[in-house]
Amino acid sequence: MLYPRDFGEITAGSRNLSPEGVGYHSLRVNGYAYGSEGLPEGISDSPDDCLYTNVDVETEFGNEIKTKCKVPLMTGALGSTAIAAKYWESLAIGAAVNGFPIVIGENVVGVDRDAELENGKVVDAPELDRRINTYYEFADEDYGGLFIQLNVEDMRNGVAEYIADKHGNDVIIEIKWGQGAKSIGGEIEVDSLDYAKFLRHRGYVVDPDPEVDANVESFKKGGIDGFARHSRLGATDAPTFDELREQFMERIDYLRSLGFKRISLKTGAYGMRDLAAAMKLASEAELDLLTIDGAGGGTGMSPWNMMEHWGVPSLVLHNKAHRYAEILDEQGEFVPDLSFAGGFAREDHLFKALALGSPYVKLVCMGRALMIPSFLGSNIEGVLKPERKEEVCGNWDSLPKTVKDVGESPGSIFAGWYDVEDHIGEDRMDSLPYGAVALWNLVDKLKGGLQQLMAGSRNFSLQAISRDDLMAANRETEEAVGIEYMGEAGDREAREILTE
Repeated sequence: MLYPRDFGEITAGSRNLSPEGVGYHSLRVNGYAYGSEGLPEGISDSPDDCLYTNVDVETEFGNEIKTKCKVPLMTGALGSTAIAAKYWESLAIGAAVNGFPIVIGENVVGVDRDAELENGKVVDAPELDRRINTYYEFADEDYGGLFIQLNVEDMRNGVAEYIADKHGNDVIIEIKWGQGAKSIGGEIEVDSLDYAKFLRHRGYVVDPDPEVDANVESFKKGGIDGFARHSRLGATDAPTFDELREQFMERIDYLRSLGFKRISLKTGAYGMRDLAAAMKLASEAELDLLTIDGAGGGTGMSPWNMMEHWGVPSLVLHNKAHRYAEILDEQGEFVPDLSFAGGFAREDHLFKALALGSPYVKLVCMGRALMIPSFLGSNIEGVLKPERKEEVCGNWDSLPKTVKDVGESPGSIFAGWYDVEDHIGEDRMDSLPYGAVALWNLVDKLKGGLQQLMAGSRNFSLQAISRDDLMAANRETEEAVGIEYMGEAGDREAREILTE
């Protein structure tokens, strides 16, 4: 009644449109018949050089330390959900070989039954260790990066100290303020009474309370079929911005005292006051990245109607973030690099988000879109390698016709199989999850599509993209975000041509 079907087992999201139908779908990409901007080094303006395959889509973000990425992508936070744990190898290795960052989400330590805490602080965290080590096994030393997200419980549990002591401070710490799918803390559903009690003893909010006799009896009889574990809201004891600022800066100073040199902030689809607060504090703390996640989005772990009805939809929120970045810039203040999130899935979404937020947006954060190929690849691997079906969490007993029509071996099913083999070496392919290869295929598609859109708008590097490369498809969008209506975009220049 409250959550999506098969809560915790599937991915599901919501629309990210305003009531007027204003969204990224109502933006169009401008194209031009002549000129070339942002030509990469070594590329001339000759038609023989200005090919879409020569468009440079590499990016970098960060303050004092620059993190380079082969494509302007990062994952959403993959934390304590069952899906994140089951498909981590595919997701982490896929991100590593593609050279873009991945985010370990909140609560990974808190929900790990094998994690050991002494006096409330973690001293052993096998699941967190597994996730970190899996990524670095295939990580490109020049591209990509590993974010680790911290929420209220993580800070209390000493996760930051554990990471610094055991894994060093090369990771990027991400402070969690919120997300686009919901305005409450992170949550998972569990179908074990014993595990629900364990989580409650770990200090989490568990609903319904698994230690109330009536709830226990209802669970045994089937009236209750699961328990929801919730994280706490942050900053409830900061009634004013000044008090929020004090708390925030204390946390940043503490994390830096542990040796972490790269710190980011993730915020959700809150209203303009809170967006401004996130941007102002990210500026004052000179953070490396600020990720702004618009409504609805989500990966299926959120109350359904909250995904449908809370918060500011992505386009409106992101447009305002761009304006606030301009205000900081105009005042001579530090402007953190930005990442936009909230329902993105295709290459046109990449272009539109990068253009809308130019020049401040360096990355686009994708959730479900990057998870789906990992599921698909795992299903295929479970069929072709039945001895690994349980390990890779495959859900198929045989290949469906849609896959068989493409092929029945990995080299024929996955267009990028031999590209990956060439990238990492033939001897490592046996240890590579098929889900990672499927993710390679998707990223290759996104990259190629982005390059085509960029070439068509005569932008041959990401730095050349601007808001002028967008048009509003309707008057509502023009009014909402200040992008010219497509029938008038470039009209002044057109009249100059006709009258000169």
